[in-house]
Amino acid sequence: MTPPPGWYPDPHGPHLERWWDGTAWTEHRRAPEAPGGPVPPPSPGGTGRARAVALTTAGAVLVAAIVTGAVFLGEDEGGPGTGTGPTATTTAPPTEQPVPPPAPSESATEDPDLVEDQLNGITFALPDGWIRPEHVAVDDVVMTTEGTYDCPGEGTVCRHGLVISRTVTATAGDEQSPRLLAEQDIPDAAEEGFEEDAIGNRPYGGIESHEVVKSGPIAVAGRAGYFVRWRVTTGKGPGGYVQSTVFPSSVGTESPVVVRYVFDAGEDGPPLADMDRITEGIRPVTDAATGGGVGSSIGPTD
Repeated sequence: MTPPPGWYPDPHGPHLERWWDGTAWTEHRRAPEAPGGPVPPPSPGGTGRARAVALTTAGAVLVAAIVTGAVFLGEDEGGPGTGTGPTATTTAPPTEQPVPPPAPSESATEDPDLVEDQLNGITFALPDGWIRPEHVAVDDVVMTTEGTYDCPGEGTVCRHGLVISRTVTATAGDEQSPRLLAEQDIPDAAEEGFEEDAIGNRPYGGIESHEVVKSGPIAVAGRAGYFVRWRVTTGKGPGGYVQSTVFPSSVGTESPVVVRYVFDAGEDGPPLADMDRITEGIRPVTDAATGGGVGSSIGPTD
């Protein structure tokens, strides 16, 4: 069965239509869905203007390359493909939808159970009940306890636990021993955690007194450091605990790193054992997957 004369997808150019005169392909081509429906091609020997129109139409087709037609397997010598019968183009095919790029793969440092401090080259393992920081006004927080509550003092929102990681800033020539730096940092840790917040409120009614609970040398991420822990009594609420742990960074110039712990006391506060668990989970970034850090204390003194 020979298809009737008409415009059909060009077997050698799927983005074009070609005139089939009922017995053979002609050299006349056009863009799909030309205005006005199928129109017979110009007679042989047409004017130069007709050729120019054909060339202009072919150029428009190349610009509109997103419009696709059915691909027929017929050759020049044969007619339009007969696998399912020839079909003249009547409507434009649907526009192709853009395909979104694949999501980037998660790296080892994007482990949901780890928090990375890139500046100091360490990672923290998240214990049960601890999460990544969200909507926290304090700088450099690496994890918090879940949930918030109304502070016992001035009307602000409090959390039962915070862990903060910072690079120690010291003047050139100052002593850089972890012990001295930890002893210098602990009063600031207590004041920032329980005395006054960043906007001048006193969420716990201020600090009334403190006592040293524990201090001593400690190994963190394979580095020798020192820690000091205070018990703080506040004007309102059950008070809390603060700890300053200082050790050399394993990256760059090995600047000292201070990790601060701020825990509420009382039954709603996190267990003090979490301070030790979090310290034991600190690892160098390059060693996060191999368990290279050791957080157990080295002969602490009370």
